[in-house]
Amino acid sequence: MEPVTRVEGRAYPWGAKNIDTDIIIPARWLKTTTREGLGQGAFESVRAEPGNVFDDPRYAGAPVLIAGENFGCGSSREHAAWALGDMGVKAVIAPSFSDIFSGNAFKNGIVAVVLPQQAIDRLVEVARDNPVTVDLETMTVTTPFQDRFPFDMDAFRRDCLMQGVDEIGITLARDEAIAGYEGNVAQARPWLSATASNAPGRAAAA
Repeated sequence: MEPVTRVEGRAYPWGAKNIDTDIIIPARWLKTTTREGLGQGAFESVRAEPGNVFDDPRYAGAPVLIAGENFGCGSSREHAAWALGDMGVKAVIAPSFSDIFSGNAFKNGIVAVVLPQQAIDRLVEVARDNPVTVDLETMTVTTPFQDRFPFDMDAFRRDCLMQGVDEIGITLARDEAIAGYEGNVAQARPWLSATASNAPGRAAAA
């Protein structure tokens, strides 16, 4: 993951509600185990409609997506976050998210910003012709017209996004401390290591 402190640029002024993960990335694209290329299948059914926002050249490569409530509902496929990331989206702004999608977005370095519907309506209007800025340092979404919408975010997730790490990365960064603790435990309580070595399956594995 790359550190994210500020996402600025054009935004897809979509605002659609109850968008499930099958709309974000159809099931037929789930056969792949890599993230590359999934952006081509993102919002496939929406892109089949003439004049859709995702194929509008004004928003090509936009790093921000403005959506409606309950974004990312449906199945728990992480490919939805992969597809968004592959198409260049680094932040999604909506009134609410599916919990699972929100978690997957965080783990893939995508900022999920919750704002009230009134703010979403204003951002959709502004984003049609102007950039939008999501700032994790100030915890605000702003526009060139002095709009300033504050948002809340779990402090742990915010720190991870700004540092560019996930839970696994944090654990690996403390590898020496973990190894030191395990070494101290082995010396102070050697019977624990003996018990572990004699656990079922250990002899067979040896």
